[in-house]
Formats: sequence, C-alpha cells, structure tokens
Amino acid sequence: MPYYYERYSRKKIIPLIFLLCLVSAIIGGIISLKLAPLVYGSQYYTEEQSELPFSSGNKVSLSSGALDYSPVVDIAEHVGPTVVGVSNQSLRGNIFSRELVEQGSGSGVIISEDGYIVTNYHVIAKAERIMVYLADGREVEAAVRGSDPDTDLAVLKINAENLPVSVLGDSNLVKVGELVVAIGNPLGYEFARSVTAGVISAKERHITIQDQKFKLIQTDAAINPGNSGGALVNSRGEIIGINSAKLVISGVEGMGFAIPISDAKPIINELIQKGYISRPYLGISGWEVDERTARYNQVPQGLYITDVVQGGPAYRAGINLYDIIIGINEEEIVTFGELSELLQRFNPGDTIQVNLFRKGKKVSIPLILGERRSG
Repeated sequence: MPYYYERYSRKKIIPLIFLLCLVSAIIGGIISLKLAPLVYGSQYYTEEQSELPFSSGNKVSLSSGALDYSPVVDIAEHVGPTVVGVSNQSLRGNIFSRELVEQGSGSGVIISEDGYIVTNYHVIAKAERIMVYLADGREVEAAVRGSDPDTDLAVLKINAENLPVSVLGDSNLVKVGELVVAIGNPLGYEFARSVTAGVISAKERHITIQDQKFKLIQTDAAINPGNSGGALVNSRGEIIGINSAKLVISGVEGMGFAIPISDAKPIINELIQKGYISRPYLGISGWEVDERTARYNQVPQGLYITDVVQGGPAYRAGINLYDIIIGINEEEIVTFGELSELLQRFNPGDTIQVNLFRKGKKVSIPLILGERRSG
C-alpha cells in the first residue's frame, strides 16, 4: 500500500510553528517549576519553607516572590561568636629570666553558659598556661577540665559572664552532599572566626594520625592550621563536628576532617563530670598475625602476645606469653583496632570471655576488665 506525504505551503506552516512554540514554552515552564527546588533546594529557600531556628529575617525579596538567601550569613552571625581562640603557652628562658611564650594556637567552641569549651587535645597538649580569646575582645585564662588523647578532645573551663553558647546537633543524621560551614582561627587570631563553606564529602572516614585511629567526617570546607578545635556547622546552625585535621599532600586540596559531635558528646560529658575518661583494658601487648603469617605457621589469625603487664587483668586471668587472642565472647578479632572497638562496648569491672589459641588448642578463659584513665 503506497504512502502519501502531504506538502504544506508556507501559509499553513507558520501557524503550526507558532502553536508548537507556544505549547513547548508552557511545558518547559512547568518542568522548570518542578525541577528548580530539587536542583537548588540546599541553596535557596521559598516563602513556604521554614526559616532557620535563629533566622534574623535578613532576606532579599526577588520580583518572582522567591527568596535568594544563604544560611551561611546567619550561621556566621549567630554561631561565629561561640567560637574562641585558644593559645597554648609555655615558659621559655633561662635561670635569670623566664617568660610565657605561645607555642601553638587553635580554636574552641563554647558549649555552656558557665564557661565550658571543647577543643582538640593537640591544641592544648603540654601547655603551661592557656588563654582564651572571646569574640567580644575579652582575654580569659582557662583551666583544663579534662583531656583525652585517644579521641583528640579536651574540655576547658573559663570564668566569664554573658557567654554565647553553641547548639550541639546530631552528626548521625548528616548526609553526603549536605551544606556545612567551618568556623575557626586559621593561621592565628589575625584571621579569627573565619568562615568557609562546603559540603559533607563523606561520613565515617577511618583516618590514622600519628598511630591513632579516628572515625571522622570529611568535608571540602577549607580547614587550615589554627582551625583545629573549631566548629563544623550544618545549615540549621547546629554543631555537627569539631574540626580536627587536614590532609596535607602536594597537589591535594579540599580534604578536611572533623570529629563527629555525636561521638564526641559522651567524651565531653565524662570529661566535665570526672575530669578523665575511664576505659577498660587487658594489660597486654604484642603484634598482629596476618593471613600470610598464619598460613605459614599453621595458626589462626589474631593477636600474638609478647608481653603481659604484671598484676594486670590479663595476668590475673592467666593469659600467657605466646598465646594468640582470636576473639572476645566468641566474636572474632584479628587486629588491635578491632579489639579496641570491641572493648568500648564494656566497662571496667565487666567480665568477658577471652578466646585464645594456645599450644595448638582453642581455649576460653574469663577475664575481669581493668580501668585505664586518660586525661
């Protein structure tokens, strides 16, 4: 059956083209209205959206009725004053003359009206005097309430009135791609309370710094020397992390890290209450038997014991040199990192079952955990 193609004259084509353009414009407008909130949702707010908890109403109205507004402005205004400068000072000189000299500086975050400040342990380590510089210009001497090198956290106490206080959020709720703002004192007090913005690049990054393992939030918000101990803030003005480190490799930028605030809260609370952190421990040392070594020696992977602390928990339980710890309460472990994470579920004084490989046999012995204090 033959096909027939109708030919259109110019007079017939022009109205059709006009009609087609009109329909396309209407459809395009509808699609744009639907997609705009998805594309710009994290940066722009419409009148129907709720305001920030601390919103000052500083918005610019557009002719379209939408609001061109960045939460970074309110974050800088309301959270910025809760971030302080921290000066680590030590005595320098000779027998004739000695003076306090700053050996390092960083940042801190005010977390209570009565003067508690959270910062990084490495900011105040080995300090003989600590000075805190407030946003209103006051300089106040601080005392160390407690510190914990294992988590790189410390709590300071100052005696001052009318302090602005930060709001601690829930870092377990953060999402990759979420807007965040870093506030701190990069390179010292000349650049106090500098504000940088970015996004959450990743959650639960396991980073090793000077043989210490940390679980951190990764962000591309600029974090530089002096930012340590400062605030990582979400779009609602809540502290979700304590800025801690930056990856320093030639040619690499935009890789900063913060301690998740939900992990930090119990440490902070215990430091305030006790002045130290109490952790369970076994009282052993040794090295890890990897897969290759285990296969070559026909032993299981685990922790090969080379030293047992005299009178410690492991000693009292009967753990011997050359035993291989392969598990706790029948949960397999092959690294000291896994052992440390597992022990965090228990408290000093708890009884656990230590699973061992000893002289070709698997045995299990009860052990009462001891207490190790830091701070």
